[in-house]
Amino acid sequence: MRGKSAVVVAALALVSGCSEATPTSSPSASASSGTGVPTGTLNLTVASTVATGIEVPWGLAFLPDKSALVAERDSGKIQRIAGQDVTDVGTVDDVKSSSEGGLLGLAVDPGYPGKPYIYAYYSGGDDNRIARITYQDGKLSDQQVILDGIPAAAIHNGGRLRFGPDGFLYAGTGDGSDRPNSQDDNSLGGKILRITTEGKAAPGNPDGRVWITKGHRNVQGLAFDGNQLYSAEFGQNTWDELNAITPGANYGWPAAEGISQLDGMTDPIAQWHTADASPSGIAFAKGYVFMASLRGQRLWAIPVAGGKRVGEPQAFFTNRYGRLRTVELAPDGSLWVTTSNTDGRGGDRDGDDRILRVTLSTS
Repeated sequence: MRGKSAVVVAALALVSGCSEATPTSSPSASASSGTGVPTGTLNLTVASTVATGIEVPWGLAFLPDKSALVAERDSGKIQRIAGQDVTDVGTVDDVKSSSEGGLLGLAVDPGYPGKPYIYAYYSGGDDNRIARITYQDGKLSDQQVILDGIPAAAIHNGGRLRFGPDGFLYAGTGDGSDRPNSQDDNSLGGKILRITTEGKAAPGNPDGRVWITKGHRNVQGLAFDGNQLYSAEFGQNTWDELNAITPGANYGWPAAEGISQLDGMTDPIAQWHTADASPSGIAFAKGYVFMASLRGQRLWAIPVAGGKRVGEPQAFFTNRYGRLRTVELAPDGSLWVTTSNTDGRGGDRDGDDRILRVTLSTS
């Protein structure tokens, strides 16, 4: 359904009262000297199709050998993509799929392969959970739940995982279709979590809690630019959001949706009408946050610097590939973008779902 969010590890001043994000020509992807602000014109090209026939791909994470692991939301399977080869490496135990639940985010331990672990966020029926799973010799084994009790429902499950430059694991959660969770300090719903690989509160978290921000509706994307973490979030009926978040801040849901300028609550740095976005995964590259959009069926590029939006967002591939779920920066500097047309909400096209390799250039 819909959502809102983003995270900053360093305390940075955030922009409030931004104008509505609309597609226009935008400054581009190469950072200008000294400022970090993108300059020039950004060009994106679908260079190739990496894989086809993936069933509802959700999480996507690269291994040190440049192959990738992809989570299939409904089947609970993880596929490995190496060149043109797609192989099944195993199934995550106890996954219960629903309209928006199932096997969601994936992350690879920063110490891999010395620490041969991957991390999976999944719906387990009564709750959402984060598990650490051994991945060796092309197989999954020894699944251990490190954190449970994240509110679950057919919708609003959050699910994105991302390791930060500090070595800790960040997770975006949803309100579990129960709005008060987002403001309830005792609930893990509607939060951004920062945890150790054992599932404990990371050192430095506000008040020693597992979460670092609250007031989110349904966090779907997390991406770092250095120590700055951005997050994409589904709104309800009016505004979707991109946020830049300071630990300890309150992002307003359910009192706020989009830029609301409410006392004590932090506004997004960009917002979209829900028909133009329904944002899911995000990735940072060359001064831009790239945001995959489901209902909007496009890839947004939002120029950012220092936790602020520094230009107008630009839309690419509108209605060309259907619903777009996940975008990740690949080791070669390209973007891998997954479609989500087999999730029951899109028009299934021949070969769906697919993973596209998108190259970036400026002029």
